[in-house]
Amino acid sequence: MVRDRVRRALVSVFDKSGVVELCAGLNDLGVEILSSGGTARLLVERHIPVVPVSEHTGFPDLLDGRVKTLHPKIHAGILAVRSNERHAADLLAHGIPPIDLVVVNLYPFEKTVGRDGVARDEAIEMIDIGGPAMVRAAAKNHAHVAVVVDPDDYPVVLEELRGSDGGLSADTLLGLASKAFRHTSAYDAAVHAYLAALAARSSDAEGFPERWTLDLRKIQDLRYGENPHQRAAFYRDPLLQGPSLAAARQIQGKELSFNNLLDCDAALTLAAELPAPACSIVKHGNPCGAALGGEPRAAFDRALECDPQSAFGGVIGFNVGLDRRAAEGLAEHFFECVIAPAFDDEARRVLERKKNLRLLEVGDLSRFVRPGADLRRVSGGVLVQDQDTLTESVRAGQVATRRAPTEDEWRALAFGWIVAKNVKSNAIVYASADRTLGIGAGQMSRVDSARIAVQKARTSLRGAAMASDAFFPFRDGIDAAAEVGIAAIVQPGGSVRDVEVVTAADEHGMAMVFTGRRHFRH
Repeated sequence: MVRDRVRRALVSVFDKSGVVELCAGLNDLGVEILSSGGTARLLVERHIPVVPVSEHTGFPDLLDGRVKTLHPKIHAGILAVRSNERHAADLLAHGIPPIDLVVVNLYPFEKTVGRDGVARDEAIEMIDIGGPAMVRAAAKNHAHVAVVVDPDDYPVVLEELRGSDGGLSADTLLGLASKAFRHTSAYDAAVHAYLAALAARSSDAEGFPERWTLDLRKIQDLRYGENPHQRAAFYRDPLLQGPSLAAARQIQGKELSFNNLLDCDAALTLAAELPAPACSIVKHGNPCGAALGGEPRAAFDRALECDPQSAFGGVIGFNVGLDRRAAEGLAEHFFECVIAPAFDDEARRVLERKKNLRLLEVGDLSRFVRPGADLRRVSGGVLVQDQDTLTESVRAGQVATRRAPTEDEWRALAFGWIVAKNVKSNAIVYASADRTLGIGAGQMSRVDSARIAVQKARTSLRGAAMASDAFFPFRDGIDAAAEVGIAAIVQPGGSVRDVEVVTAADEHGMAMVFTGRRHFRH
């Protein structure tokens, strides 16, 4: 069923994309256009007839433009139920013509607060009042009024108006109204999140809010989830600006999969935490190699040496841009994805030969985005926690053994500690100062992780460092490390058997450092 003809439209948009074409089409259909501010000026410049809102209401803009459309002649025209005789009488008595179409998009609040260094006053001025009021009014009265908030809908609406004598179907009106309420809901959620963050900082408030609202934008549908029978999609948090996986640009290769994205995130997060230049290699969510180097090729070669068998088909992360030499090293092997700040022209030419290799360019990682909270679904609910950021310094830790680490051991402990934080628990990492030597991940027993890390090692571990993401509950992990020549250990400490564990380290002539902070990763 097609509704009554659209005779009058109110058009007030911040994003001017497509608005000239829309209004030209409305004008051709004989629709009177009300508008204000920059939208009205643009339409006048393009010779499209427009009635200024101030002329329509008989009231000028007030308070530096804060009050333009907040007027009974606007809102009564939008909210009147056409079949209601009392509403019709009110409109007639007060000389208020109905408004049949509302085209509004809101001030760019999310974009504004996402900029570095934006002033609080500037952010507050981007809180739209009149726009959401008109959108909500039109969406409430969608049986009689069309509301359009997305420029992508302009051509569709125009086409239907042209094909149905200037009217829109009930299904179209309902769909537009639903989209409008989603739009204002997301807008309010963004404002709430910004103000809540300000309030938390100013009051030193602890804990999480009683209600948690998320507004996520779909980036793309994925072929499937972890397995082919699972549907999947990738969403972005629009309030988080700057380099991140969601902001990365794919410049080559096949479509990204759900599992690719999880591994890319793990590789990027680890690379971003390491000193530059660094390379991380991730497979099934766990690092199978990480290293530093004087240039990216050296970092890659050292990372690959740790576990080349597991690296096959993995994801590579860099914290510096790739050049030709690094690209040539990558091209000798099979990987699924490479994520890096940039790829220079020579690197691109080398990697173009591997058509299926996915390349993701993420930008300068000095501003790498770490979201404010980690959210995970569980049956019937969501768990929320702070992100696990590495703030403690290994060198500031407590030397628990009789022997302190040497300078080389300190450097190896610091490197291994960063990697261990990014390995799933129970995590054991054997490392030198610039590379991982063996990684044991995700075992139910810590001593098993230590033994697996030994099995993974392709070189001697004599003199290497050992990093453990949590304390050792027994001395068996220390004894296993001593058997292969580990010289220094870093761990959180805090076990009821710390004395027993430290005694074991002293017996083996090891140095041991307690950081006081655990880094479980489930």
